[in-house]
Amino acid sequence: MDVQETRVRQLLEGSKQYLVPLYQRPYAWEGKQRVRLWSDILALVEERAVDKDATHFMGSLVLSLGAVGPNGSEFLVVDGQQRLTTISILLCALRDYQRVNKPEDPMVADSIHEQFLADRYRRGDARLKVLPTQADRADFRAVVDGAAGADSTSNIGSAYSFFRQQLALADDPEDPHDIDRIQEAVLGGLVFVSITAAPNDNVYRIFESLNNTGLKLTQGDLVRNYLFMRLGADGEDIYETWWLPMQNRLSPSDLELLFWLDAVSQNPAVKQTEIYSYHQARLAKMADGEVRDEVLRLERLSRLLGVIRDPGTEPDAAIALRLRRLNDWGTTTVLPLVLQLMDRREQDTASAADVAASLHSVESFLVRRMLVGGPGAGVNKILLQAAVESKAHDDVASGLRAYLSEGRKYYANDDRVRAAVIAEPFYLRGRANQQKLVLAWIEESLSAKERVDISLATIEHVLPQTLTPAWRGMLGADLRDEETVDTLHESLVHTLGNLTLTGYNSELSNNDFAFKRAAFAESNVGMNREIAAADRWGREEITMRGTRLADQIVRLWLPPAETVKTVEAGIDWSLAHQAVVAIPAGRWSSYGDLAALVGTHPVPMGQHLATTILDGAHRVLQAAGTISPGFAWPDRADERDPKALLSQEGVLFDADGRASQDQRLRSSDLAELVGVGAAESVLSGTTEQEDVFLSDVSTKQNAETTHGVLTIMRAWESFGGHLEWRTATETSCFLVTPTEPGQRDLWPLVLYPGGSVEVVFQHLARRPPFDVEAVRDELRERLNRVPGIDLPTDSLSRRPSFALAVLADQAAREVLIDALSWFYGRSVASSSLELIH
Repeated sequence: MDVQETRVRQLLEGSKQYLVPLYQRPYAWEGKQRVRLWSDILALVEERAVDKDATHFMGSLVLSLGAVGPNGSEFLVVDGQQRLTTISILLCALRDYQRVNKPEDPMVADSIHEQFLADRYRRGDARLKVLPTQADRADFRAVVDGAAGADSTSNIGSAYSFFRQQLALADDPEDPHDIDRIQEAVLGGLVFVSITAAPNDNVYRIFESLNNTGLKLTQGDLVRNYLFMRLGADGEDIYETWWLPMQNRLSPSDLELLFWLDAVSQNPAVKQTEIYSYHQARLAKMADGEVRDEVLRLERLSRLLGVIRDPGTEPDAAIALRLRRLNDWGTTTVLPLVLQLMDRREQDTASAADVAASLHSVESFLVRRMLVGGPGAGVNKILLQAAVESKAHDDVASGLRAYLSEGRKYYANDDRVRAAVIAEPFYLRGRANQQKLVLAWIEESLSAKERVDISLATIEHVLPQTLTPAWRGMLGADLRDEETVDTLHESLVHTLGNLTLTGYNSELSNNDFAFKRAAFAESNVGMNREIAAADRWGREEITMRGTRLADQIVRLWLPPAETVKTVEAGIDWSLAHQAVVAIPAGRWSSYGDLAALVGTHPVPMGQHLATTILDGAHRVLQAAGTISPGFAWPDRADERDPKALLSQEGVLFDADGRASQDQRLRSSDLAELVGVGAAESVLSGTTEQEDVFLSDVSTKQNAETTHGVLTIMRAWESFGGHLEWRTATETSCFLVTPTEPGQRDLWPLVLYPGGSVEVVFQHLARRPPFDVEAVRDELRERLNRVPGIDLPTDSLSRRPSFALAVLADQAAREVLIDALSWFYGRSVASSSLELIH
């Protein structure tokens, strides 16, 4: 290879053309990169005022010598096209600025154009000194030719506009030569190390070795690049006809997703980081004609993925409904199967009815599994394998349903679903958005009206999570032998029969049933008007409503295949064991809380713990905080006093021997400890910590700021996030993104009643995708758009703050909510990729 130091003037002058191959990504520089380059140029201008030979190193430029003829030389740009294209755009901006501001000397602008931008003796694209990839050529031609649309909103047009604006700002009317000095700094002071490969070198292998670290190019970029390297001379036509429409149809992330979906439909074990190596090995075995067919196949799949992403474009109403619901459910690992099903219809190996029935089976499997508390960890493997299994069946609908039904996959039959709806804690199952979806879909089926908008709705416990005297009195009338109000409440409060959707959760709060009944009677949600028809709300009413909902559920969602042996899971005692072991010293829980977590009754729970050797079992008490009269250590020779042991651990007992309720962990707390589903928080005073926080805010802040805090909390919950609380010198509120079991929580902000909002860059720096500094910086930039927030660049590894009073301004809140929405979207996307890995 030929290696030499080259300045921009030497690089671009003469009869040379730099061609960016089709296997390179389109021009992608944005604001951050442009600002840095411009700052470096201005600094170089200052240096050259003292040292006229000062230079700024632009990095390496890797080239491959292409065609050489009487009219000049052609070089393929293997690495460095982003910088080279940006320099050319800057030169166009300099040319046009000089042309406008030095009309008396047109030679200045003309010399820039003819020496460094376009060869006057050539025609068409051959005249351009730099020729970008096909996707960028129209925008680049407009900039070079000074044509209409040069300042378009494309990346190239935006870069041109940026440099024009910066030249205007840098131009001092008192200094006639400042723009000339900038021009000379660009042409004579920007230096590349130019590395030129010989014509017989494998250019793509050089490119691959430079970029296959995963740092510069994505896995999707590398697959595309390898395809076009293989296509050779046919690449231009194939790019224009097939690839460019696909690239315009899908975002870069969805294009990479397409390559992964295609890979795992063949091999479910392929990880996101292995996309390129999988496809490269597969394509390497193909003849050139087969590689061309691969592009056509991928283009077909891209159209189908576009329909999956936007079900409104699907003409078949039944398929569109199921696609929309699976999108809303938010399980990324279902996509390989869905894409395969859609492609089978495209290839006439399955009918539209087959596809709709198959998607209905998948939806039914997910809903029924969630209702009975199927573990989240197993579903991804099941769905990925389903894409492979379904290929083996000509009757795809029955084959897929049979696969989902067999073995221990938690695809619950009708009897199991009915039992779960009546007795198990739906509110502690799955994700908060999935809980809302199930309720919304039931509502749609019952009211036969338009789709229910759940974006601003929250889940309402009709029987509240915190009992008032009025509610205690109502439940007291329903007690059976050996029951207490607390144990009955624990067994009912989180069941589906007690839950509904409302936009007025905070107003309903813990009010008595008469108050709630009047509000429900005016509701637009049909199931709320049904609740309003009841005279009271206790055991019988909740159980009857649960029965009706269960009847509707088994009608809506298909049961497992009858011809397949399904292994029923029964009570998940292991979940109870995890929860008991997780109870920390100084805290306690009740048999009813544990029973509600796993969907059983306190009596069998007590019996099970009495016969099981389990660390921490002495921390499980009766609901009143008393030691069960029947408590015994599994080791009958153990003579320790459980109350004395609890006291040593920090549990406080009153004069009547009852443990402090402040130290009790309820079922929702236990669910959070073991990660089986985050119950959605509400602004209704249903937790003591929340009450303390809001009371503290209202005491220390004015009404406008308090309203702003409430608005931000509601907005966060509407995205699907939840609120958590920490108590030190004051109780603070964390905005937390729900994650799957085994993943680490993410939160962007912590709200402090004393008057500050902390931005936790330090916390985010250890958690994908925010462990990438550029992503944290994008969050910083979005937050800085909020009036009153100004986070410095050097805060990306710290925990900077801004004033809570910023939230008092409505306009500021709207911008902040947009930033939080972006954060939540990035967090959820990253969570899905972690599951894929």
